[in-house]
Amino acid sequence: MARRTKKVKSTGRFGPRYGVKIRHRVRRIEEKQRQWHLCPKCGRKRVKRESTGIWVCRKCNTKFAGGAYFPRTSSGGDVEKSIKSILGG
Repeated sequence: MARRTKKVKSTGRFGPRYGVKIRHRVRRIEEKQRQWHLCPKCGRKRVKRESTGIWVCRKCNTKFAGGAYFPRTSSGGDVEKSIKSILGG
């Protein structure tokens, strides 16, 4: 039997439903979400998503909260900058 998900990758589970743009958007988000990310504590690329917004480093076992799909969001970065400026950075 021929492989049917070569182009569409993880969104092949949707079949022809929901439209091309939505499936491409979901594929891009899921590919970024499922890759290894940098740990804020040890600096290694060993962070994986455990649940929605919960990220765990497989090296140092650090568990932290982040975005639903990415461990660091742009709005979270803005908050960190404002906290540093308030606390004396």
